[in-house]
Amino acid sequence: MIRIHACRKAYRGQHRQGAVQVLDGLDLSVGAEEFVSVLGPSGCGKTTLLRIVAGLTPWDSGDVIVNGRPVSGPGPDRGMVFQDFALLPWATVAENVAFGLELRGVERRARTDTAARLIDAVGLRGFSSHYPHQLSGGMQQRVGLARALAIDPEILLLDEPFGSVDALARRLLQEDLLTLHAKTRKTVLLVTHSVDEAARLGDRVVLLSPRPARVIEVIDTGLPRPRPAHVGADPRFIELKEYLWDRMKTLPGLERHDHGDATRIPDRPADD
Repeated sequence: MIRIHACRKAYRGQHRQGAVQVLDGLDLSVGAEEFVSVLGPSGCGKTTLLRIVAGLTPWDSGDVIVNGRPVSGPGPDRGMVFQDFALLPWATVAENVAFGLELRGVERRARTDTAARLIDAVGLRGFSSHYPHQLSGGMQQRVGLARALAIDPEILLLDEPFGSVDALARRLLQEDLLTLHAKTRKTVLLVTHSVDEAARLGDRVVLLSPRPARVIEVIDTGLPRPRPAHVGADPRFIELKEYLWDRMKTLPGLERHDHGDATRIPDRPADD
């Protein structure tokens, strides 16, 4: 489904500054219907990796293959959910959800029907006529998820999708995503810096190094599908979180405080 081999990416510096290497020979594969969490410290290149798979960012060398074809740009087989919601502020919930369908020339009645079905599926029944500023952060992210699903992509690309909402909304959205994954069996690639989120959602967790990103380790979670809501009490989940946290703490070059361009990892939160 997704195959990345020896991918390298650098951002050219401005004002005579040197290039910043972001990805350094990264290898990654994701199978059909698999849910893979990519875990790494802030600033390591996770979003760049996802944008490359989405066809939004070019890379310098290596292979990026989706469904047997080299990525050359965005396509209807991939839907992306952004951390900052990226909703059209002048459009209603229904119009936002149907936006991708409109761009593809789908006729109005079909757009309306699809939007209504997905708005209901993500728990926003009754909010079709609301505007983004009238919604909470969690509700806005549900709109973003429905919009990505509207084009019926084979692959969902999730860029820290719940990082801008509070802890309760984040947990509810995670449960919603697990429910949707169980129903639709989409292939999902999620990037996150949350140990808890990576373990809770993924079939496998891919651990990245600090920038420039390389794959350090790939861990099978061994947790059941469909994922139960009480998975947090599963001894396998608890052991996995502890292992991932210990690995994150010992990544080479990681700093615990922000000094200039140093990659940092925050102090461990109570629930993560």
